[in-house]
Amino acid sequence: MDRTQAMRYQKINSLLWSFSLPAIVGMVVNSLYNIVDRIFLGRGIGSLAIAATTVAFPIMIILMAVSVLIGVGATALISIRLGEQRQEEAEKVIGTATTMIILLPTIFAFIFFLYTEPILIAFGASPEVLPYARDFMQVIMLGAAFGTISMGMNNFIRAEGNPRMAMYTQLLGGAVNVVLNYVFIFQFGWGMRGSAFATVLGQVAGATWVLSYFLSGRSIVKIRWKNLRPRLPILLSIMAIGFAPFAMQVANSVQHMILNKTVIYYSGDIALSAVGIMMSIGTILFMPILGLSQGAQPIIGFNYGARQFGRVKETFKVAVFAGTAISVLGWLVVHIWPAQLIALFNPKDAELIALTTHAMIIYFAMLPVLGFQIIGSTYFQAVGKPVQSTILSLSRQVLIFIPLLLILPRFWGIEGVWRTPPISDLLAVLLTATFIFFEMKKINEMEKREKAWGDEGDLAGACTDTP
Repeated sequence: MDRTQAMRYQKINSLLWSFSLPAIVGMVVNSLYNIVDRIFLGRGIGSLAIAATTVAFPIMIILMAVSVLIGVGATALISIRLGEQRQEEAEKVIGTATTMIILLPTIFAFIFFLYTEPILIAFGASPEVLPYARDFMQVIMLGAAFGTISMGMNNFIRAEGNPRMAMYTQLLGGAVNVVLNYVFIFQFGWGMRGSAFATVLGQVAGATWVLSYFLSGRSIVKIRWKNLRPRLPILLSIMAIGFAPFAMQVANSVQHMILNKTVIYYSGDIALSAVGIMMSIGTILFMPILGLSQGAQPIIGFNYGARQFGRVKETFKVAVFAGTAISVLGWLVVHIWPAQLIALFNPKDAELIALTTHAMIIYFAMLPVLGFQIIGSTYFQAVGKPVQSTILSLSRQVLIFIPLLLILPRFWGIEGVWRTPPISDLLAVLLTATFIFFEMKKINEMEKREKAWGDEGDLAGACTDTP
């Protein structure tokens, strides 16, 4: 059974497992090397280095947002076009996407080099943290396009039904990053620049792997020179679908910028280091759920395009169940071993360990219900409904989170910062549940119509065959 036939006929449980496991492994490895970066920096340089990566993180999220805007939007279109058996249209999509995924981060990097220090200060760098953040981000921006190629185009591999190859991209990039981080920081003594060079070289390795896959003839959807000229209607469709996760990432960047400046105001650089540690731990908690959602997206998109609505519903239900199980497991780990997790980053700073332990228990209080929220938002991306997906994506990080972050600390100080995420998460889950309820009603109606049309066709055929 070829890959497109598998998406149409294979049992959902095994199909979702085969698509999600490589994505989950890849995402976890990706998050692990980010955590290892901070562990190496915390142990090799100190808490200010962790604070510097906390400042750098929302800027790097903007680069991620660019790859998501094009990568996720094109992935949904490719899946739908393949489901409709329109191979040539799928190749036009990937051609436009490839060009834009290189061009956009190059423009962003140029802007960053023009205004490096004002940008870093705007994202929360104190005078003590600024030199560390500058050394790190200047190197990262030199390799901006490699990161977006590796991350964004990896989605195209999943879209054509080859999640294992997509997993190898992340494994390769992660392994190169981890090994070189150790060598550059502890053996060569290159500090922040060493960690950044390791990150960029890991992205170069991943980008090389992805490009070799498409240029060697192994892919179903080909990158052809004639399709590399961006086509405006295709680009607008890509951006419309990809806008929801793009907006979520940009909102995530804005959220972290405000968060950085708020914790600096109420508690100083030590709280900024605490936020960096919690973001690292949060990354590994959320990445399996995001990997699951990436695995579910092409299956949902393909079957939605093929009008097999029963398979769409089943994929969503199985993904929600698995996502909830993962999030509950993560919540238990955070509550059972909080101090041990934090000590990995800097075992000598008792004040940092105590502050982060207290904050983290509150910060991740609503983690068990976030699997549903993330899968729900991804569902609307997969079926090409950007408005609903945008609203759900923005609900946690802009519409609810940022107002709470601006209000609650005025009453509770730094405790208001730690209490903002669980309140925001709960309200976002309730909103997602409302959207999904009405969407499932529509899907049920479309499924009934498809069945009725099929029955009428069978009846007409039977009448024609009657002598």
